[in-house]
Amino acid sequence: MSAYSPYRKQRRKSSEINMTPLIDMVFILLIFFIVTTSFVKESGVDVERPVANTAQKKENVSVMVGVDATGVVWLDGRSIDIRSVRPWMEQFLAETPEGAVMVAADTHAESGILIQVLDACREAGVKNVSVAARRPQ
Repeated sequence: MSAYSPYRKQRRKSSEINMTPLIDMVFILLIFFIVTTSFVKESGVDVERPVANTAQKKENVSVMVGVDATGVVWLDGRSIDIRSVRPWMEQFLAETPEGAVMVAADTHAESGILIQVLDACREAGVKNVSVAARRPQ
């Protein structure tokens, strides 16, 4: 028998790269980043937070409610009436049952407005309500 036979199959090496594992890995990473990313609804207003020596960084905040120096309440980038804070929080709790709320009130805002916002959040059923402060520099 000769070294070359017409009946002998010649094997060709495949030069293609299997992309399936790479695509699977990319999808797994994408799902991981989507799940671990926390989405925070910002208040939409810059406030001068009061100074507190005992201020701590809060990690799991889902909604920021702002109260500016003139007493206007801000949520999700727009000003809202103080009476609509509770319905907003009830809707928020329906979407995120374990969500936390941070109220950022300006140093010059009336404390009565801050108390009304905190009260509305608690009446809506939010269990984790905090007031934003900053540490002294």
